[in-house]
Amino acid sequence: MAGASILVLSRPQILQFRRQVGALDARLPGGARSFRLAAWAGLQDSSPRSALLSLHARVRGVTAASWEHASLVQLWGPRYHDYVVAARDLAVFSLGRLPVHPRRAQRAHDTATRLHAHLGGRRLPFGEAGRAMGVLAHSLRYGALTGRVLLRWDGARQPVVWTVPPPVVDATRARLELARRYLHVCGPATPAEFARWAGVSAADASSAFRGLAPELLAVRTPIGDAWMLTADEPAMRAPATPPAAARLLPAGDGYTLLWGRSRELLVPEARRRAELWTSRVWPGAVLVRGDVAGTWRRAGSAVSLDLWKRLPAADWAAVEAEARGLPLPGPITVERRVSTGR
Repeated sequence: MAGASILVLSRPQILQFRRQVGALDARLPGGARSFRLAAWAGLQDSSPRSALLSLHARVRGVTAASWEHASLVQLWGPRYHDYVVAARDLAVFSLGRLPVHPRRAQRAHDTATRLHAHLGGRRLPFGEAGRAMGVLAHSLRYGALTGRVLLRWDGARQPVVWTVPPPVVDATRARLELARRYLHVCGPATPAEFARWAGVSAADASSAFRGLAPELLAVRTPIGDAWMLTADEPAMRAPATPPAAARLLPAGDGYTLLWGRSRELLVPEARRRAELWTSRVWPGAVLVRGDVAGTWRRAGSAVSLDLWKRLPAADWAAVEAEARGLPLPGPITVERRVSTGR
């Protein structure tokens, strides 16, 4: 990668690119193909039904049951969080995170093998399975790195786990594909940012970027030098197009799943960054014409909005319509507060 020319990118270019590849400027038609595209970098579901709300922000016709579509599965994905991904991409989000270090990889395989033997084809709450096996239940998450452990979590009870046949995919290929998808959806980025996002070691992340070297382009962003996929350059250079009037992104949505200086690109004002990425449970983000314009939370069917500026009537109507259209048990009530900081 040394010696590559540097492409200079602006903040508007990068954010427009991320919105467009993330289907946030125009919703995709309903169906399994669109669900897979919406989950190209996975849909975090650690806050119950966040994955559903991320789908709703990207795909038309999403219902309360869409997160359980036959084309989707749940697993402990990046950073061992609950993720919803396309079933055909299971290897990417499991084997793609399997450590290169032989001893650590063997731990994952041993965990999956022991769990498979204990379950014997059954599905059990992971706490019950862990106690019966004489291990901490959370240690069973390591087995997910093999692609053999799936789960279902509805948010009310413990995740139920079961095992499936291992994916017939080489772990190195899966790792490269995971990095490729991360760069496509969240790029430009660095190996360190990929390591943080995927929950892999710095060495494994750097190895993945080296493996992708023929596909990478060096870029300079407002927050530093990074890499992007060469195949994405035309989309990055494309003329600006109108963003969606409004979107409500849940906590942990891929568009806001950022750390360190990456957050400065999305939300330049430090005070507002502290409101979006709190030290405890993150709220969701309110997008208005492509910019983060506030945060939101929900409690059952009640949606509360904390806007950072006063919106024109048309923009507020769009935000309210998004809130009332969420695939949640209704009727949905909407409350708003405006904190301009002035």
